[in-house]
Amino acid sequence: MNMLCGIDEAGRGPLAGPLVVAGVVILNKIDELDDSKKLSEKKREELYPKIIKNTKYHIVFKSAKEIDEKGISSCLKSSIQEIMENLEATQYLMDGNTSFGIANLEHKIKADATIKEVSAASILAKVSRDRYMYEIADNFKEYNFDKHKGYGTKAHVEKIKLHGRSIEHRKSFKLKALGEENIGVQKSLF
Repeated sequence: MNMLCGIDEAGRGPLAGPLVVAGVVILNKIDELDDSKKLSEKKREELYPKIIKNTKYHIVFKSAKEIDEKGISSCLKSSIQEIMENLEATQYLMDGNTSFGIANLEHKIKADATIKEVSAASILAKVSRDRYMYEIADNFKEYNFDKHKGYGTKAHVEKIKLHGRSIEHRKSFKLKALGEENIGVQKSLF
């Protein structure tokens, strides 16, 4: 029997908070699955327990510190490998345009909108990450993580200008608004 494991991530681009990667093998039919970005927060929260109940799944968190130390691509790759080690399937499909050099991993652009297993993974990753950002918001009131969830909104950048970065911020993500775009960037030798 063909068992597809869909894989997707949330939090590749934010300035703060973790990268969250989820893998899902669907066991029972789940209605209304779609790309998490196309669903309201309320709908994602409604679908989350249904996905948990009707699938085999694995969710991996990589902290801002890990992202700074290892790089976003390395964190994505190791998260995908952990999912593949923990979820048995005959096929593994990642949303996006790369397989990160991982054998037996297929990729497809917009898979989160067209393949139900990847849609489910996209919802688990997004909801898990959003919940984490809500949980830490009280400890970092000055940044309003509950409003922008760590993404680089104008309001968030203004808070970084005012307060600097917290331990939840990715220090390796440079901001033009802070004049950092050339820090640590090596000029080409050619």
